Amino acid sequence: MQIDPTLAPFFAPKGVAVIGASTDPSKLGYGLARNLIQSNYQGAIHLVNPKGGKLFGREIIPSIRAIPDPVDLAILLIPAGATPAALAECGERGIKAALIGSGGFRETGAEGAALEMECLRIARSYGMRLIGPNCIGLQDTHLPIDATFLPPPGPLPGDVAFISHSGAICAAVIDWARGQSFGISRLVSLGNQVDVNETDVLAPVAADPFTHVLTLYLEGVSDGRRFVAEASRITPEKPIIALKVGRFASGQRAAASHTGALAGQESAFNAAFRRAGVIRAETSEEMFDWARALAWCPPPRGRNVAVLTNAGGPGVTASDALEANGMRLAELGVETRRALKEILPPAASLQNPVDMLASASPEQYAQCLRLLLEDPAVDAVLVILPPPPMFTAGAVAKALIPVIHHAEKPVVVALMGERLIQEAVEHFRAARVPEYRFPERAASALAVLAQRAEHLQRSSQPVLPCCDEERQKARLILQAYLDCQPAPADDPNAFLPAEIAAALVEAYGIQAPIARLARSADEAVLFARQIGFPAAVKVASPDLPHKSDVNGVLLNLNSEAAVREGYLRVIENARQARPQARILGAHVQPTLPAGQDVIVGAVQDPQFGALLMFGSGGVEVEGLKDVAFALAPITEDEAEYLLENTWAGLKLKGFRNLPGADRAAVKGALMRLAQLAADFPELAEIEINPLRVMAHGQGAYALDVRARLRMNLP
Repeated sequence: MQIDPTLAPFFAPKGVAVIGASTDPSKLGYGLARNLIQSNYQGAIHLVNPKGGKLFGREIIPSIRAIPDPVDLAILLIPAGATPAALAECGERGIKAALIGSGGFRETGAEGAALEMECLRIARSYGMRLIGPNCIGLQDTHLPIDATFLPPPGPLPGDVAFISHSGAICAAVIDWARGQSFGISRLVSLGNQVDVNETDVLAPVAADPFTHVLTLYLEGVSDGRRFVAEASRITPEKPIIALKVGRFASGQRAAASHTGALAGQESAFNAAFRRAGVIRAETSEEMFDWARALAWCPPPRGRNVAVLTNAGGPGVTASDALEANGMRLAELGVETRRALKEILPPAASLQNPVDMLASASPEQYAQCLRLLLEDPAVDAVLVILPPPPMFTAGAVAKALIPVIHHAEKPVVVALMGERLIQEAVEHFRAARVPEYRFPERAASALAVLAQRAEHLQRSSQPVLPCCDEERQKARLILQAYLDCQPAPADDPNAFLPAEIAAALVEAYGIQAPIARLARSADEAVLFARQIGFPAAVKVASPDLPHKSDVNGVLLNLNSEAAVREGYLRVIENARQARPQARILGAHVQPTLPAGQDVIVGAVQDPQFGALLMFGSGGVEVEGLKDVAFALAPITEDEAEYLLENTWAGLKLKGFRNLPGADRAAVKGALMRLAQLAADFPELAEIEINPLRVMAHGQGAYALDVRARLRMNLP
């Protein structure tokens, strides 16, 4: 993976200057100098303060200009107002990287934001990179270096990196991790991210040979598409787990269409993480539970799990938790059950979960685990260990660890209890075996291992179902429309005419029935005669994107008289419901045979670009909320995800008396609309609702297409 060379001084500095080092133990400059020296950092350390003096037996240099070589990283812990001048001195000295730990910048208001921008301007004028301001710094437990001002002791050396937007979370994680005997490889606090952001540090952190898993605490991302591209390059080699907070804050959305109303900020993040292979945690506990499993366990070949326990209740709990997490209980082979029978007492349960009974010895735990791991039907094992009545939990742990270390399949342990299991806890942690207090957490960790394994098998490259000819055709349609408009407005209600929207999707190979705009009842009858009966009549208005809301749609009109009456009725209904709406007339279409109705739509997300939605269509889409999202353009795997994770997609296979429908046609429509949205960022929204799906092999038709332009592109 490519690493920005300008970031190297942050992660492998030859010399560090602490600007604002203090002899006062209550000052942050004292804490940072202490940590840097005590971390056994082998590079040059320069302590800088105009007052001079000595600190920890080292001379304090009175000015930045007087810092001797080598020095390539400056850490500033001085008042915000003094920071720009100090940065300029660092630039003059030739220092190319600076970490600003001080607060008092953007987080304090407009004045602080202006000060922050001045720091960035100065840094760029000298070719200097900045981390912060308002951050706690960074650590590398293997280099080693501790460039933070946090109270000791620091984290234990480990294999999980932590990148955080929050400094306070870093402090808590370090203290918690040490208490859990859980090691950290690298820790980076980003603060206000005036320059270096979360995406910038992914590659250098992932390149660390001691880092096996990256964990992220995110409050957002600076550039969504760039984050996805960078994370996508890393996840095939090393897992990334993200805790994205602020999930219930209202995101930017355009509520003029169903798709816009449902596509909130979190839908975009979920789709982005899925595309990049980033695993999203709901809680901090989940993030580090999963990190341990990903760092210490091999990937499973499938989702079939064997449960080994000495008590029935926890075994049932584990079974429920596994199913809730999308895992399955393995069907044990005949030979496995026969071998278990020879080891265990007659009352033991040889079915999965395997209940060895409370009398199970350390040797029985180890023997049974070995048998389960040897069974070809078993992909992973969840061992449950409450305090055994006849033996110590520590003795069981010591018996299990050699079996786990020789296994090519993942094993996680639900080590239930507190005081009586502490010896076992220490043994498992020292042996790098993931242990959890309850079966639910262990089951969740196994599910993430399976998720990771499946991601590595998926195609990550979007399939391009459309050619340049189709793109050019759509471009000409859109340009011809724009050429006829005096001044198109960037208005959330300024939808394209229905016939133009339909022509765009047809250009990309999505079928739409003939639709003609009638401006009178006589014209509606004429068009119905030409198109054929039964006909459909739909009010045409740029101000009424949801025609059903105003009773503006009539179907199955079987005669000229019915079409004439229907035209007049939908016009009148619209005028009564929305007197201010501009009524252009009504569209006349053929009424298609019955089928399954779904919705396919796309919006332009401000962070991640085109976002595709699929779900149950019709007038109740927002109430049902049976929808799933993916970044556009999509891969075949993502199209399958959309179909398999919505009721709209599942029932295409058929359900009870509902016959199956043309699933392949829907999949094609998904991929084509996604490509259209990606190719035309000026389309703020485009939506097919409904897409009428016919029987197998008979296709799918865009019955109603809405599209809105955004003229002010970013």
